Amino acid sequence: MNNTFELVHVGINTPNPEEAEKLAQLLSLMFHLTPHHGQKSEFAGSYFECMKAPFLGANGHVAIATPDLESAVEELKEKGFSFNMDTAAYDEAGKLKNVYLDGEFGGFAIHILRK
Repeated sequence: MNNTFELVHVGINTPNPEEAEKLAQLLSLMFHLTPHHGQKSEFAGSYFECMKAPFLGANGHVAIATPDLESAVEELKEKGFSFNMDTAAYDEAGKLKNVYLDGEFGGFAIHILRK
């Protein structure tokens, strides 16, 4: 099994909505990105998701997309990784949309998404 994986964005934990907006504005200015508001976060383009409150991972999360999420989950399980199924989200048809791996990697959680 050899799934393809692509970096989607880096999620950065901040303590509150005000700090998330400040950071998104700063990163947008720094890298010529367009800031925009999200429900749980502020974005700097599509590269950075500044969380309005700390979430998984001491520092935040790294979002990775793959076209075949089920196959990618199986591949990662075969490599010895496990998933936090409490974080799993499903579409209307009951198909897995995204899920976090268990644990942290360099202070970041890993969020796997369907591309």
